[in-house]
Amino acid sequence: MAAPKPISWLISHVILDLDGTLLNTDAVVSKVVKSFLVKNGKTWDSKKAHKLVGKTPYEAASIVLEDYGLPYSTEEFLSMITPMFSEQWCNMKPLPGANRLIKHLRRNGVPTALASDSPRSNIEAKISCRQGWKESFSTIVGGDEVQKGKPSPDIFLEAAERMNTTPSNCLVIEDSLPGVTAGKAAGMHVIAVPSVPKKTGEFSTADEVINSLLDVRPENWGLPPFNDWIEGTLPIEPWFISGPVIKGFGRGSKVLGIPTANLPAENFSDVVSEHTSGVYFGWAGLSTRGIYKMVMSIGWNPYFDNTEKTVEPWLLHDFAEDFYGEELRLAIVGYIRPEANFPSLESLIERIHEDGRIAEKALDLPMYAKYKDSPYLRNPLHQGSTTDGSQAELNSM
Repeated sequence: MAAPKPISWLISHVILDLDGTLLNTDAVVSKVVKSFLVKNGKTWDSKKAHKLVGKTPYEAASIVLEDYGLPYSTEEFLSMITPMFSEQWCNMKPLPGANRLIKHLRRNGVPTALASDSPRSNIEAKISCRQGWKESFSTIVGGDEVQKGKPSPDIFLEAAERMNTTPSNCLVIEDSLPGVTAGKAAGMHVIAVPSVPKKTGEFSTADEVINSLLDVRPENWGLPPFNDWIEGTLPIEPWFISGPVIKGFGRGSKVLGIPTANLPAENFSDVVSEHTSGVYFGWAGLSTRGIYKMVMSIGWNPYFDNTEKTVEPWLLHDFAEDFYGEELRLAIVGYIRPEANFPSLESLIERIHEDGRIAEKALDLPMYAKYKDSPYLRNPLHQGSTTDGSQAELNSM
């Protein structure tokens, strides 16, 4: 991720985008549009999904109509699909780090605005499902309250005016290129959190590009720092997945000298899509062998340029033989860093071993060690456990 550009003054106000930045709207958009297309004899093409990112509802509707040759006007399409979206608003889950960031800014008295191209009523409905969110914002600006949507700076300038501050005092956090363009046009500092995979290079105009909200470092901008990092790790709400160990790309042992236990990502693709790419750690249970410390990557492994998002755990134990086909159960309890590219294979291997050392040490801390006794590691609730499974597990600890 790109390091922040030096600033000569301190930030006093923050402006956050909503869809794709705080809320995982992509999954809901795909679900709703896919359903609508099926009813109209069309097939959803996931490769075209990125074209909808950062667009106003009207712009996104026009794109869908053109791409799929639907026989409706934009107004007719919106009138039919908007109720379908309304039914799903409370199913939009916060993106990793969203709750943490909002609570941190509020706790430290940092004036924060919410600025989205969605109509104000839609914004209100979406955040009403998230406890404490509405009260955390000094002001909320919808796309129907300004003359032009992003990439025009109107919405951010309006947010700054309502907070009675100057644009240069504001830090914008955005996931889309139109949003980044709007923030810079407003004369503000911008952190980009790209919601489209492997598109980081397109956000060079941003002052900083990060992998996810877990990687926000407020102190880089003169704001109060987080105090929840512990020995190089960030505690997260635990989540749980399981599946049979399969043969992967053949590079773990052969290329890296690090034997990873690959899982079939298609078994829990919905769960994996909810979690940002990066390096995590936790506990691994093998049905016939026991429970072990593990560190794992989620993502596209930039050095190898994967075409699909994968899950690759490394069990921190020397095994005398392979265990393909055995049931592997994972309890993911902490985060170490975003995924990154490396200039050489040697530097990649060195970093992986460093991740292993960090995980090995951290898992001895009581806050992480307690999950070694998780019933899930011995008797999984179900493959691809979601937040509900995680919460049930938390309640039993």
